[in-house]
Amino acid sequence: MQRLLVAEDDPTTAESLVRGLSAEGFAVKWAASGADAIESLQAQVPDALVLDWMLPGRSGLDILRQLRSAGQRVPVLLLTARDEINDRVTGLEAGADDYLTKPFAFSELLARVRALLRRAQPPEPLRRSVGDLVVDFETRRALRAGQAIELTPREFDLLAFLVRRVGEVVGREQLARELWGEPHRATPIDNIIDVHVGRLRRKLDAGNTRKLLHTVRGVGLMLREDASP
Repeated sequence: MQRLLVAEDDPTTAESLVRGLSAEGFAVKWAASGADAIESLQAQVPDALVLDWMLPGRSGLDILRQLRSAGQRVPVLLLTARDEINDRVTGLEAGADDYLTKPFAFSELLARVRALLRRAQPPEPLRRSVGDLVVDFETRRALRAGQAIELTPREFDLLAFLVRRVGEVVGREQLARELWGEPHRATPIDNIIDVHVGRLRRKLDAGNTRKLLHTVRGVGLMLREDASP
Protein backbone atom coordinates (compact mmCIF):
# COMPACT_ATOMS: atom_id res chain seq x y z
CA MET A 1 0.00 0.00 0.00
CA GLN A 2 1.44 3.36 -1.01
CA ARG A 3 1.89 5.95 1.73
CA LEU A 4 0.80 9.58 1.38
CA LEU A 5 1.35 12.54 3.69
CA VAL A 6 -1.22 15.33 3.45
CA ALA A 7 0.10 18.57 4.96
CA GLU A 8 -2.94 20.85 5.10
CA ASP A 9 -4.04 23.15 7.93
CA ASP A 10 -7.71 23.47 6.96
CA PRO A 11 -9.52 20.64 8.81
CA THR A 12 -12.39 20.41 6.33
CA THR A 13 -10.09 20.14 3.32
CA ALA A 14 -7.75 17.75 5.12
CA GLU A 15 -10.56 15.47 6.29
CA SER A 16 -11.97 15.31 2.77
CA LEU A 17 -8.57 14.47 1.29
CA VAL A 18 -7.74 11.83 3.91
CA ARG A 19 -11.13 10.18 3.51
CA GLY A 20 -11.05 10.25 -0.28
CA LEU A 21 -7.45 9.06 -0.66
CA SER A 22 -7.93 6.32 1.94
CA ALA A 23 -10.95 5.07 0.01
CA GLU A 24 -8.70 4.84 -3.06
CA GLY A 25 -6.39 2.42 -1.24
CA PHE A 26 -3.67 4.75 0.06
CA ALA A 27 -2.30 4.79 3.60
CA VAL A 28 -2.72 8.47 4.49
CA LYS A 29 -1.26 10.57 7.33
CA TRP A 30 -2.32 14.13 8.07
CA ALA A 31 -0.08 16.96 9.25
CA ALA A 32 -1.90 20.13 10.30
CA SER A 33 1.15 22.40 10.55
CA GLY A 34 4.62 22.85 9.19
CA ALA A 35 6.13 21.42 12.38
CA ASP A 36 3.86 18.35 12.18
CA ALA A 37 4.85 17.82 8.55
CA ILE A 38 8.58 17.98 9.34
CA GLU A 39 8.15 15.56 12.25
CA SER A 40 6.22 13.11 10.10
CA LEU A 41 8.75 13.32 7.26
CA GLN A 42 11.61 12.67 9.68
CA ALA A 43 9.84 9.62 11.09
CA GLN A 44 9.01 8.10 7.70
CA VAL A 45 9.34 9.41 4.17
CA PRO A 46 6.05 8.84 2.29
CA ASP A 47 5.72 7.73 -1.31
CA ALA A 48 4.28 11.17 -2.13
CA LEU A 49 3.55 14.42 -0.32
CA VAL A 50 0.49 16.63 -0.81
CA LEU A 51 1.74 19.94 0.57
CA ASP A 52 -0.19 23.13 1.23
CA TRP A 53 1.84 26.30 0.59
CA MET A 54 0.38 28.32 3.51
CA LEU A 55 0.96 26.08 6.53
CA PRO A 56 1.10 27.67 9.99
CA GLY A 57 4.49 27.93 11.65
CA ARG A 58 6.51 26.72 8.69
CA SER A 59 5.34 27.32 5.14
CA GLY A 60 5.04 24.52 2.65
CA LEU A 61 7.54 26.33 0.45
CA ASP A 62 10.12 26.31 3.28
CA ILE A 63 9.53 22.60 3.85
CA LEU A 64 9.88 21.91 0.15
CA ARG A 65 13.18 23.80 -0.06
CA GLN A 66 14.49 21.96 3.01
CA LEU A 67 13.60 18.60 1.48
CA ARG A 68 15.32 19.36 -1.80
CA SER A 69 18.42 20.84 -0.20
CA ALA A 70 18.74 17.61 1.81
CA GLY A 71 18.57 15.59 -1.43
CA GLN A 72 15.15 14.13 -0.67
CA ARG A 73 13.31 13.30 -3.90
CA VAL A 74 9.86 12.43 -2.56
CA PRO A 75 7.27 13.53 -5.18
CA VAL A 76 5.47 16.70 -4.05
CA LEU A 77 2.11 18.07 -5.17
CA LEU A 78 1.92 21.70 -4.01
CA LEU A 79 -1.52 23.06 -3.11
CA THR A 80 -2.14 26.80 -3.01
CA ALA A 81 -4.69 29.54 -3.52
CA ARG A 82 -2.01 31.51 -5.38
CA ASP A 83 -2.79 31.35 -9.09
CA GLU A 84 -0.40 33.88 -10.58
CA ILE A 85 2.16 32.58 -13.07
CA ASN A 86 5.03 33.91 -10.90
CA ASP A 87 3.71 31.95 -7.92
CA ARG A 88 3.58 28.75 -9.95
CA VAL A 89 7.11 29.32 -11.17
CA THR A 90 8.29 29.93 -7.59
CA GLY A 91 6.71 26.69 -6.39
CA LEU A 92 8.12 24.62 -9.23
CA GLU A 93 11.58 26.15 -8.92
CA ALA A 94 11.54 25.37 -5.18
CA GLY A 95 11.23 21.70 -6.12
CA ALA A 96 7.52 20.92 -6.48
CA ASP A 97 6.79 18.18 -9.01
CA ASP A 98 3.28 19.46 -9.68
CA TYR A 99 1.05 22.35 -8.70
CA LEU A 100 -2.70 22.49 -8.01
CA THR A 101 -4.64 25.69 -7.39
CA LYS A 102 -7.45 25.83 -4.83
CA PRO A 103 -10.33 25.20 -5.13
CA PHE A 104 -9.82 21.91 -6.95
CA ALA A 105 -11.78 18.78 -7.76
CA PHE A 106 -10.75 15.68 -5.82
CA SER A 107 -10.70 13.67 -9.06
CA GLU A 108 -8.02 15.98 -10.47
CA LEU A 109 -5.92 15.79 -7.30
CA LEU A 110 -6.19 11.98 -7.34
CA ALA A 111 -5.11 11.83 -10.98
CA ARG A 112 -2.14 14.10 -10.29
CA VAL A 113 -1.04 12.07 -7.25
CA ARG A 114 -1.22 8.85 -9.25
CA ALA A 115 0.77 10.44 -12.08
CA LEU A 116 3.47 11.54 -9.63
CA LEU A 117 3.70 8.03 -8.19
CA ARG A 118 3.97 6.49 -11.65
CA ARG A 119 6.78 8.83 -12.66
CA ALA A 120 8.65 8.15 -9.42
CA GLN A 121 8.73 4.39 -9.98
CA PRO A 122 11.71 2.79 -11.70
CA PRO A 123 10.92 1.21 -15.08
CA GLU A 124 9.40 -2.22 -14.67
CA PRO A 125 11.28 -5.13 -16.26
CA LEU A 126 9.49 -6.55 -19.28
CA ARG A 127 9.80 -10.06 -17.86
CA ARG A 128 9.85 -11.64 -14.44
CA SER A 129 10.60 -15.22 -13.42
CA VAL A 130 9.57 -17.33 -10.44
CA GLY A 131 11.24 -20.71 -10.59
CA ASP A 132 10.48 -22.12 -14.04
CA LEU A 133 7.63 -19.64 -14.57
CA VAL A 134 8.31 -16.74 -16.94
CA VAL A 135 5.81 -13.88 -17.25
CA ASP A 136 6.19 -11.43 -20.14
CA PHE A 137 4.31 -8.22 -19.33
CA GLU A 138 4.78 -6.76 -22.82
CA THR A 139 3.30 -9.69 -24.75
CA ARG A 140 1.03 -10.77 -21.85
CA ARG A 141 2.26 -14.35 -22.13
CA ALA A 142 3.20 -16.82 -19.42
CA LEU A 143 5.29 -19.97 -19.77
CA ARG A 144 6.11 -22.70 -17.30
CA ALA A 145 9.07 -24.95 -18.07
CA GLY A 146 8.98 -23.51 -21.57
CA GLN A 147 5.33 -24.44 -22.13
CA ALA A 148 2.79 -21.69 -22.82
CA ILE A 149 -0.03 -21.28 -20.28
CA GLU A 150 -3.32 -20.26 -21.86
CA LEU A 151 -4.77 -17.51 -19.69
CA THR A 152 -7.79 -15.25 -20.01
CA PRO A 153 -7.08 -11.50 -19.72
CA ARG A 154 -8.30 -11.47 -16.11
CA GLU A 155 -6.25 -14.55 -15.21
CA PHE A 156 -3.14 -12.92 -16.66
CA ASP A 157 -3.85 -9.74 -14.69
CA LEU A 158 -4.16 -11.82 -11.52
CA LEU A 159 -0.91 -13.67 -12.24
CA ALA A 160 0.92 -10.42 -13.03
CA PHE A 161 -0.38 -8.91 -9.79
CA LEU A 162 1.00 -11.86 -7.81
CA VAL A 163 4.32 -11.98 -9.68
CA ARG A 164 4.92 -8.33 -8.83
CA ARG A 165 4.41 -9.27 -5.16
CA VAL A 166 6.22 -12.61 -5.16
CA GLY A 167 6.79 -13.87 -1.62
CA GLU A 168 4.08 -11.58 -0.19
CA VAL A 169 0.74 -12.72 1.19
CA VAL A 170 -2.12 -11.21 -0.82
CA GLY A 171 -5.64 -11.22 0.61
CA ARG A 172 -9.07 -10.96 -0.97
CA GLU A 173 -9.52 -7.41 0.27
CA GLN A 174 -6.35 -6.28 -1.51
CA LEU A 175 -7.34 -8.10 -4.70
CA ALA A 176 -10.84 -6.64 -4.58
CA ARG A 177 -9.53 -3.11 -4.11
CA GLU A 178 -6.42 -3.03 -6.29
CA LEU A 179 -7.20 -5.51 -9.07
CA TRP A 180 -10.99 -5.55 -9.33
CA GLY A 181 -11.43 -1.87 -8.40
CA GLU A 182 -13.94 -2.65 -5.63
CA PRO A 183 -13.11 -0.56 -2.53
CA HIS A 184 -15.55 -2.53 -0.37
CA ARG A 185 -15.47 -6.32 -0.20
CA ALA A 186 -18.69 -8.25 -0.55
CA THR A 187 -19.60 -11.91 -0.97
CA PRO A 188 -20.17 -11.68 -4.77
CA ILE A 189 -16.71 -10.22 -5.45
CA ASP A 190 -15.12 -12.76 -3.07
CA ASN A 191 -16.76 -15.55 -5.05
CA ILE A 192 -15.49 -14.10 -8.33
CA ILE A 193 -11.96 -13.81 -6.93
CA ASP A 194 -12.08 -17.40 -5.65
CA VAL A 195 -13.16 -18.68 -9.08
CA HIS A 196 -10.29 -16.89 -10.85
CA VAL A 197 -7.75 -18.02 -8.23
CA GLY A 198 -8.93 -21.62 -8.62
CA ARG A 199 -8.63 -21.49 -12.40
CA LEU A 200 -5.19 -19.90 -12.25
CA ARG A 201 -4.01 -22.47 -9.72
CA ARG A 202 -5.05 -25.35 -11.98
CA LYS A 203 -3.39 -23.84 -15.05
CA LEU A 204 -0.24 -22.92 -13.17
CA ASP A 205 0.38 -25.95 -10.98
CA ALA A 206 -1.49 -28.90 -12.53
CA GLY A 207 0.98 -31.70 -13.25
CA ASN A 208 3.89 -29.89 -11.58
CA THR A 209 5.53 -31.32 -8.47
CA ARG A 210 6.82 -27.89 -7.46
CA LYS A 211 3.84 -25.71 -6.63
CA LEU A 212 3.91 -21.95 -7.14
CA LEU A 213 0.53 -20.74 -5.86
CA HIS A 214 0.13 -21.36 -2.13
CA THR A 215 -2.77 -20.74 0.24
CA VAL A 216 -1.97 -19.08 3.55
CA ARG A 217 -4.91 -20.30 5.59
CA GLY A 218 -7.14 -17.55 6.92
CA VAL A 219 -4.99 -14.81 5.35
CA GLY A 220 -4.75 -15.11 1.58
CA LEU A 221 -2.46 -16.54 -1.05
CA MET A 222 1.18 -16.25 -2.03
CA LEU A 223 3.18 -16.86 -5.19
CA ARG A 224 6.55 -18.45 -4.44
CA GLU A 225 8.59 -21.39 -5.62
CA ASP A 226 8.07 -24.48 -3.51
CA ALA A 227 11.45 -25.53 -2.19
CA SER A 228 10.61 -29.25 -2.09
CA PRO A 229 9.34 -31.39 -5.00
